[in-house]
Amino acid sequence: MHEPLPEYDRVELYEQAHDFVEQCYAELGKEDEIEDRLDEIEDEIARRGHYDHTTEELKHGAKIAWRNSNRCIGRLFWQRLNVLDRRNCETAREVHEACCEHLERARNGGDIVPLLTVFKPVIDGEQQVRLWNYELLRYAGYQTDHGVVGDPDEVALTEYCQSRGWEGEGTRFDIQPHVIQIRDREPELFDVPESAIGEVPLSHPEYDWFEELGLRWYDVPVVSNMRMEIGGIQYTAAPFSGWYVSTEIGSRNLADEDRYDMLPIVAERLGLETDRDRNLWKDEALLVLNRAVLHSFDEAGVQIVDHHKVTDQFQQFERNEETAGRDVTGDRDWLLPPMSSATTHVFENQYDNRIERPNFFYQPDPVPIEERRTDIGR
Repeated sequence: MHEPLPEYDRVELYEQAHDFVEQCYAELGKEDEIEDRLDEIEDEIARRGHYDHTTEELKHGAKIAWRNSNRCIGRLFWQRLNVLDRRNCETAREVHEACCEHLERARNGGDIVPLLTVFKPVIDGEQQVRLWNYELLRYAGYQTDHGVVGDPDEVALTEYCQSRGWEGEGTRFDIQPHVIQIRDREPELFDVPESAIGEVPLSHPEYDWFEELGLRWYDVPVVSNMRMEIGGIQYTAAPFSGWYVSTEIGSRNLADEDRYDMLPIVAERLGLETDRDRNLWKDEALLVLNRAVLHSFDEAGVQIVDHHKVTDQFQQFERNEETAGRDVTGDRDWLLPPMSSATTHVFENQYDNRIERPNFFYQPDPVPIEERRTDIGR
């Protein structure tokens, strides 16, 4: 959901706040407090041009934002979302430390906890905090004469970090630093400490050679490049995380041609002919990658869900929403798993892709244009 940062005037901001407070307080069983709270907000907007959410509003608003996320297949657990209120962070270092805390708390020894950390919102049209990272853990991508080493998705940010003096080890799996911007200042870079990093080395339950490929992946996916909007207030830094669906790693991150492109390598190890697609070599290699991901996360004791289980969970979410009298919105292209999609109920269904608020929205890429590449080689 790509939307420009809204510029609400005071009347529009109050209207957004009004709609949110009515929904939020009704769901919390506090209808008798709505009128007084709206009076407070109206007065705050008149005096300051914006208003502050209470901790309770922030936490429930974040849950609703997850519930309304059309592209997310894991919404069954929206009520279990934990929210860390870090609106008091003033410096880039404090934000970085809060991000590391998020990683450690979300990891929870492998029993992943759904978690969102929220920093200062936009005030008077000025962004207060922005995380340049796509995720709080992400592998660097190094452009070389022989193609990309690491993640091609991250070449632009990696080159920006290098231009600021950061140097990784040049391997396929170097964790990028956190790049944090406070207001309109130059971003600051912070290495992610080992205590905040968790990775799973990948192996296969049947093929011993798979471990020789040297593949790994980080354990907690913390999306950090999205804007959260609640009641007209814009939180441009609100990293959030759940646990992985195995196909995110096995079918996309490791398999996509413009990412790690491992299908030909796995197929070669399997002894498959790759000069024609009709023999379904890609399908066989894809299955091997996905089995390796599930096996490895299980062996490491890190929570992960497969694409069959998660679509069953989404079906339960649909039932729950029907019982609650709410429509389920969704982006079918994203809800369909990237393998075996025809075996899931999502394949047979159509979804209304309208945008409800509160919600999460993608933001413009903050990396300076001169650092972006359009000719990334393989």
